[in-house]
Amino acid sequence: MRRRAPRRPIEGLSDPVGYRRRRWSRSDPAGASLKRDLYVFSRRRRSFGSKVLRASIVFAALALGAWLLTRPSTAIITAQPPDAVIKLAGREATGSLTVEGLKPGDHQLRVERKGFATHEATLRVRRLRAARAEVALAPVPQALKVVCEAPGGAIVTVETGGRSVRGEGSVACTVPAGLARVMVARTGYNPFTRQMFVDSAATLTVRLDPEGQLVSSLGIIECAGAPKGVALTPDGGEAWATILDGPPSIQIFDPRTGKLKAEIDLGEHGAVEVVFDRAGKRAYTTQMETARVFEIDTASRRVIRTFDTGSPRNWSKVVALSPDEKTLYVSNWSGDSVSVIDLASGDLLDVIAVSDTPRGLYPSGDGRSLWVASFDTGVLERVDLESGGRQTVFRSPGGALRHLVADEKTGRLFISDMARDCIWVTEMATGRTKRFATTDRKPNTIALSPDGRVLFVSCRGANNPASYNIPGPEWGSVLLFDSSTGAGLDAIVGGNQCTALTVSADGALLVFSDFLDARIRSYEVPPFSTLASGGGGRWSQHAAGILK
Repeated sequence: MRRRAPRRPIEGLSDPVGYRRRRWSRSDPAGASLKRDLYVFSRRRRSFGSKVLRASIVFAALALGAWLLTRPSTAIITAQPPDAVIKLAGREATGSLTVEGLKPGDHQLRVERKGFATHEATLRVRRLRAARAEVALAPVPQALKVVCEAPGGAIVTVETGGRSVRGEGSVACTVPAGLARVMVARTGYNPFTRQMFVDSAATLTVRLDPEGQLVSSLGIIECAGAPKGVALTPDGGEAWATILDGPPSIQIFDPRTGKLKAEIDLGEHGAVEVVFDRAGKRAYTTQMETARVFEIDTASRRVIRTFDTGSPRNWSKVVALSPDEKTLYVSNWSGDSVSVIDLASGDLLDVIAVSDTPRGLYPSGDGRSLWVASFDTGVLERVDLESGGRQTVFRSPGGALRHLVADEKTGRLFISDMARDCIWVTEMATGRTKRFATTDRKPNTIALSPDGRVLFVSCRGANNPASYNIPGPEWGSVLLFDSSTGAGLDAIVGGNQCTALTVSADGALLVFSDFLDARIRSYEVPPFSTLASGGGGRWSQHAAGILK
């Protein structure tokens, strides 16, 4: 077969594009060998597979570009103050917010906090990058008033926004929203210092502690009416004050700042006492006029259930939870009975007849006994919860037993006696009872520190001869005792009729009420070592300040 002649080679090219190099040789007539590089234009045909590969690469590149151009982006927002609320693309968070999966384009951003100007802006989100924004809200001026109720002549100083305002007895000023430092001082008294966050018009009422007092005042909180009971949530973040002449039936405060956080109405009447479960998710409060107990969700502030105590003459007062929190006990003052409510079903299981005007309750840690203190008879009873039997353990001659607290570790039950101006202590195992300590006039509510080492007692002071519903000749007081020895550790001179009293779960916060003054007070409590080594604090001097 005849071979096709090659195309004519081109000489002198250096690997030109589109040409391929050939090695050419032949013999001349003289027999010499001639060799040279020749370049021949070549049109190679591409295979079908190579065309598909090239098309696939182009398609993949286009697809990748389209994918990248439509990828969602991320927005990261931070705000000051750190508790400002950030809102973006239907999401909401406090302090900082990260939103993923945002479509490229413009999105509306809103940052807000009480006391500060709201920030609204358009946040542009671009492809393939995170949008970031830091927002510092502008503070709005707020009215702040600080009043030193006692003693007279105290110097009040307010520092905020790089400036200071000073006055004698009180200061009224306008400050930018945010942190303010309040200082009150006078010779012969412990200085008062408070960092407070001002985000609305506020009034701070201060009463300086006498020199030598070991517990420190945090401030005075005005209530809507007569605060009969008070309880701190297990985390210590809220103080729930029951308002006897409500509504509002309950007011909820920040115990350290005094800020009103919420109010709860239970119909046309107020509330008497309140107690929390250990988790702090449920509160139980009594209402005298209706003989009912209300179960409240602490997060939503809503009444979940209402229980009828079955008391024929109303006036349900103290409420207590069993150790396993499955049963609720309620003392019925006028009904001379204790109601037993099953919390799983909400059913009234029993109404136990006890001595006249029962008030204080203590369910024992083993779940077998219920201790009941009766006011009119001065009788301490033990109810056997398995058999229903009653036993009179102690009778205070002419006494009026009001409140009970116990230390399960030592097996001791403490009892306040308003008529005998003392605290009794009972050995729960034997029933043996003795006088623990003498108090100021009309001791009522008592509480133990979490470690059981300090007993707190609120004393109303002597009644007004005309009526106990009006201020009497003495100020009330709150006393701190060493629970082992009965020695006085410190003392506070309060207002008119110190009544409600509670101590936080960590023992660092004390809250009590001046019942007739419609207010509650908060105090910081130092460690037991400080109290024990403090020489009694104001114990020996406080009596001189009780008489008005």
